[in-house]
Amino acid sequence: MKLRKVTAASAVLVALSVAATACGGDKKDDDSSGGGKKITIGIKFDQPGIGQKTPQGYAGFDVDVATYVAKKLGYSADQIEWKESKSADRETMLKRGDVDFIAASYSITPERQKLVDFAGPYLLAHQDVLVRADDHSIKTAADLNKARLCSVTGSTSAQNVKDRLAPKAQLQKYPTYSACLGGLQNKAIDALTTDDSILAGYASQSQFRGKFKLGGLKMTNENYGIGVKKGSDLKAKINKALEDMVADKSWDKAVEKNFGPANYKNEPAPKIGDVKS
Repeated sequence: MKLRKVTAASAVLVALSVAATACGGDKKDDDSSGGGKKITIGIKFDQPGIGQKTPQGYAGFDVDVATYVAKKLGYSADQIEWKESKSADRETMLKRGDVDFIAASYSITPERQKLVDFAGPYLLAHQDVLVRADDHSIKTAADLNKARLCSVTGSTSAQNVKDRLAPKAQLQKYPTYSACLGGLQNKAIDALTTDDSILAGYASQSQFRGKFKLGGLKMTNENYGIGVKKGSDLKAKINKALEDMVADKSWDKAVEKNFGPANYKNEPAPKIGDVKS
C-alpha cells in the first residue's frame, strides 16, 4: 500500500515536470529569428523624429524602421519590447544581450565595427546646422566663424566644426538640444549643429514648424546602421527586411512622415553595404 502511494506521488511530480518544460517552450527564441513571444529593440527615447518615448507610445523614423524589420522577422508591434539605448551604452547592450538589435541614429564607423556588426545602412545623414528661418547669413561652414554655435554637453559635433571648419566659431554650451532650440529661437545663439536627420526631427515638431531651417552644409557623412551582436545571423535577415522596406516604398513613407514638415532634403535610400566615408 505504501509503495502504491509513493508511485502515485512520483507520477504527479513527473507530470508537473513535463508541463513546466512544455510551458518553457513558449519563451523568446534565443536568435530572435521570429515566432517567439517578443523581440527587444534598442532605440533613442529623446530624439523627436528619430526615436522618442511619448505619452502615446514610441515614435520616429528609427521606430518605424525597427517595427517594419521586426514584422519581417515574425514579430507584431505588440511583441516588441523597446529599450532606451543611450549612445555610450549601445555596444555594451548588444554584447550583453540586453537587446536583439539597435536602431538609434547609430552611425557605422570602423571603431564600432570592431565591437558589433551592422545591417544597412538604412539612412545617409550629414552633419548640418539648424538656423532661424529668416536668417540668411550662414551659407557655408566658413560662415560659422562669425556665429554663436550651440554646443550640447557631451556632444562633439560643435567642437568638430570649430576644430576643422570654423575655428573662430563661438561655442555656447547648453545642456540639451531642446535648450539649444530655445536659445536659437530667442537669438541667444545663431546655429545648432548635429546630424541633419536629428535637426529635421526637432524642426518638425508642431511648436517649431516654420521657425527653423536646415543649412544644407553636409559637413560629414553619417551612415545609420542597425547594430547586432558580433557574429549574429540577424544581420542578413535585417538586411533583407531593409531591402524590402525600400522596394515597397515603406521607407519613403517613413521619411516623409517623420521629416517632411522640416523640408528635409534626404538622400536616396542607401544600398546595403554602401558605407560612405
